Amino acid sequence: MLERPAGDFCVRVLAESRNVGFLVLLMTLSILTGCGFHLRGSIEIPPALNPLYLQSAPGSPVRRAIEDLLSGSDVRLTENPAEAKLILRILSENRSSRVAAVDANGKTLAFELHYLVRFDAVAPDGAQKVPPQTLDLVRNFDNPDVEVLGKQLEEELIYQDFATDAADRILMRLRAVLI
Repeated sequence: MLERPAGDFCVRVLAESRNVGFLVLLMTLSILTGCGFHLRGSIEIPPALNPLYLQSAPGSPVRRAIEDLLSGSDVRLTENPAEAKLILRILSENRSSRVAAVDANGKTLAFELHYLVRFDAVAPDGAQKVPPQTLDLVRNFDNPDVEVLGKQLEEELIYQDFATDAADRILMRLRAVLI
């Protein structure tokens, strides 16, 4: 009987594990590609509508979020509306809250936070590309008596999340209408 050295067995096992690893990697990539997953910055707006001009109130959180989402993408932003092929207008942004729950003594236990954003998109000649639309984002916010300063910071973070979520939804709607 011929005996094989132990090294041959190790080489075969190692080669098979590389093949299995490669297959797992290949399957993962195909699943991610098939489900529509895209890395950040892969916003699709037709090249004919590039560059984009953002029109909003000064210091608009949604504008900052849109700029962040578009960084690294093929979409160029311009500061000059005359050279823009599409003008995205943030018509209004409003924050509001209302009492969502109270205890037996009338003390507020929770608030319902709202972030209302209206937007549209027009061509430089004023032709409507995306009709005016409204996003109303809502989240409940617990209000215990303790950690008052922490709750104020948490509320501010929720509104920042609202702005990012609104920016993402606006870009998705633009893509759905324009592509």
